[in-house]
Amino acid sequence: MSLKIALISDTHGFIDEKTLGYLAEVDEIWHAGDIGTAEVMSALPKGKVVRAVYGNIDDEKLSQTYPEWQNFALEGVKVLMTHIGGKPPRYAKGVRSKIEQEHPRLFICGHSHILKVEFDQKLNCLYMNPGAVGRQGFHQNRTFLLFELQQGDVKNLRVVDLGKRGQ
Repeated sequence: MSLKIALISDTHGFIDEKTLGYLAEVDEIWHAGDIGTAEVMSALPKGKVVRAVYGNIDDEKLSQTYPEWQNFALEGVKVLMTHIGGKPPRYAKGVRSKIEQEHPRLFICGHSHILKVEFDQKLNCLYMNPGAVGRQGFHQNRTFLLFELQQGDVKNLRVVDLGKRGQ
């Protein structure tokens, strides 16, 4: 069996029908922070497992609803997710030690609005940042990631490019 995942981030209060169409096809939706408004989360397709962390632009209500860190295991893959994570080899303050402590197979963050997937050999961990789904920020294109978890591995990873930020 495989579990279909959509990894989004940095919605900043915006989510469109095109994005929601993709999200309807997955088993779980993971949001790596900077949600922006509770309405974004309410708009997500019903009946899906949603795992999210709050980001630096999220208000007190969102930061009380969602944690700073998510740490869980599915289909034999240990996952660690936060909003501000930096990137290999220059992680944000305290992140490297958290990865070393938790030993995830998959480390996820948002914040930069820059799509990046890289295997960090030193930490033996796959790094994922899905870019940004929202319209606010300096990114050129709105992006997110789709993948599957199956028997301890990340499979069928693909980038969804939603087009230019202003569209």
